[in-house]
Amino acid sequence: MSIDRPYIRPRRLRTTPAMRRLVAQTTLEPRNLVLPMFVADGIDAPRPIESMPGVVQHTRESLRKAAHEAVQAGVGGLMLFGVPSPGDKDALGSGADDADGILNLGLSDLRSDLGDSTVLMADTCLDEFTDHGHCGVLAADGRVDNDATLERYVSMSLAQARAGAHLLGPSGMMDGQVAAIRTALDAEGFTDTGILAYTAKYSSAFYGPFREAVGSSLQGDRKTYQQDPHNRDEAIRELELDLAEGADIVMVKPAMSYLDIVRDVANVVDVPVSAYQISGEYAMITAAAERGWIDRDAAVLESLVGIRRAGASIILTYWATEVAGWLS
Repeated sequence: MSIDRPYIRPRRLRTTPAMRRLVAQTTLEPRNLVLPMFVADGIDAPRPIESMPGVVQHTRESLRKAAHEAVQAGVGGLMLFGVPSPGDKDALGSGADDADGILNLGLSDLRSDLGDSTVLMADTCLDEFTDHGHCGVLAADGRVDNDATLERYVSMSLAQARAGAHLLGPSGMMDGQVAAIRTALDAEGFTDTGILAYTAKYSSAFYGPFREAVGSSLQGDRKTYQQDPHNRDEAIRELELDLAEGADIVMVKPAMSYLDIVRDVANVVDVPVSAYQISGEYAMITAAAERGWIDRDAAVLESLVGIRRAGASIILTYWATEVAGWLS
């Protein structure tokens, strides 16, 4: 039977908020959100991050309070980054695997306070801890030594597992990082500690505010190991390697400029897909809203729904606690 096209009116399904909610294909819930948090050594009060208004470097005590608030709001997890004192950095990033280093102390605090009531994640990377700011150990020619870096990642991952992390997030884009960490965790009895692989981490101009947040010492760039923004297909090659090596969850970072990559990954995997709404994305929306150019809350929600629609079931966002409150 033919249908007279004028009688088909899609707008009928947009007439009221209740109708739009009924037919919505994409949902956003507090459990989809993960809050990245920074804990810093050598400070006695939370330190505002100028390029990320509303985000701070925490003391150990303020970290515990903010983490409790996030969990109470219903966020799905917490991702912790450590910020050592500048004088504690060295070429090997020794503070990264020190049980008394700020990141591992922060992890221990949160695991003690929160137990298994949330998913505690750790950034498993050296860049915050090295005096050169790169994500790994440097060779004599100044390039990152992949295999020497894997040895440091293994030591760091074991320290984080001992400190109580549920998920480890190797973000350095070293070849073989997931396999090296998985093998070490299993050998030490941490078979239940998962790996959130930063599978497609692109070399991006939008990381700038994050480098302030962690007090990065980086000079230059990370183009020799992070992915080239011009390339799409190699993200799937990286994905295949990470899955073969034992990744439990995969990540695309950044989110905003790489929604095509999020969709590509989501189309082919049978593990959860996460995406990181990074510091530059946060800063742009915040700055535009402060100038009255956009509706802040509407833009925040729209950006997160867009990431979900692209295929991410987990979103790391600095708005996690606030948005979870809106959605509850």
